[in-house]
Amino acid sequence: MEILRLVLLLLHVLGFAALIGGLLAQVRDEEKRITPPVRDGIGTAFVAGLLLVGVLEAGDADVDHVKIAVKFAIGLVLLVLVMANVRKPRIPDGLFFGLLTLSIVEVVVAIFVSPVHTF
Repeated sequence: MEILRLVLLLLHVLGFAALIGGLLAQVRDEEKRITPPVRDGIGTAFVAGLLLVGVLEAGDADVDHVKIAVKFAIGLVLLVLVMANVRKPRIPDGLFFGLLTLSIVEVVVAIFVSPVHTF
């Protein structure tokens, strides 16, 4: 079970790396669009995240449900925005920077929001 958790965590991280990398590669471009790394990155990160929560719930690990809910909500918004604009030849700068901001916020929540510990 631990190996499965680590593989899913790796896929989750690689998905966000592709998403953020695909967005950052276009920052200086005049016309921004949804590229395959952005599309595949959010899809991989979202599905791997869902499976990861399932593995954590099935095991003995404590799961911070508030953190998972926030990550799920942000991830779902990212997924919907990316998939709704995947066929467009150009996306507005506001949408582009919104996607980039939400992606970074998702990573910040993953790293800095930890379960509440009682002593």
